[in-house]
Amino acid sequence: MSSAAPPLSPPRPRAPSPQRAAPRRIRRGHPVTPYLFVAPFLVLFAVFVLTPILVLAFSSLRQWILGFERGGFVGLENYATLLSGRGVLSEEFWSGMRVTAIFTAASVPLLVTVPFALALLLNLRFRGRTFFRAVYFAPYVLGVAVVGVLWHFLLDARVGPVNHLLGVLGLPDHVAWTTSLPAGWVSLVGVTVWWTAGFNAVIYLAALQDVPVELHEAARIDGAGAWRRLWVVTIPHMRRVLQFVVLITIIASANMYGQSALITQEQPGGGTRTAIGYIAVTGMQSYDIGMASAMSMILALCLILASLLVNQIFRLVGKA
Repeated sequence: MSSAAPPLSPPRPRAPSPQRAAPRRIRRGHPVTPYLFVAPFLVLFAVFVLTPILVLAFSSLRQWILGFERGGFVGLENYATLLSGRGVLSEEFWSGMRVTAIFTAASVPLLVTVPFALALLLNLRFRGRTFFRAVYFAPYVLGVAVVGVLWHFLLDARVGPVNHLLGVLGLPDHVAWTTSLPAGWVSLVGVTVWWTAGFNAVIYLAALQDVPVELHEAARIDGAGAWRRLWVVTIPHMRRVLQFVVLITIIASANMYGQSALITQEQPGGGTRTAIGYIAVTGMQSYDIGMASAMSMILALCLILASLLVNQIFRLVGKA
């Protein structure tokens, strides 16, 4: 006799599955959030850039000589003295401005074109390319004191290796590179190009790598040679970079001081003393802070005008 089958147990109720958390809605940030991210830069900019500019502008309107009781507000008298062209301070300052203009006019074209040519070469594919990139950039990491002392010795008229090498090659070997003109200009410009060309070359090199390869290939298919591709493809795509390099090079050249103070020691007779050199002498040796501040403001205004002129030239070239 068969036994009865055991009754089927009712199915166990399923445990309720945990409800999926509803996706959080991305909340919009507080309107102040972007300013909090920018706040550290704004603080540093205000403390180390904006405040010195305001103090400089205020000091230029006062008669202020360190060690004496601070004079009162004189308005534009310091500027009028400098712009008059009369008096020792005015004549020396404008002599320094002339020296600055000569150095800037001589160095900027070389510091724009030589690094560009280096960047074109270093952008090619060849063995040892990374090594040569490092070699050309290496002088830029040196400080102006190192560069100045080094080249002052190398260019010395009596014991310098440069004149000795010229004598071995059968060239004039008694050139006073640091104490005469125009040899002094050749020294200052040449050393500056050797020292800082690597920086501009790196900027150019980064821009060259952003030029679309397809455009070069299309121009090559159309029969354009290397020189034609340079003017039609490469330079137009680097216009903004060229503009940036020209601007920073003009500003850097106009603020040149260390090379003339260390290499030529502002010889002969102050013939290579730049405007920054006269500002340093006026403020740090004569302690005339008011006049030195006025000189600095005039130099800054000249650089602003030069920057506006460069921007306008590039804008017109871009439209053409």
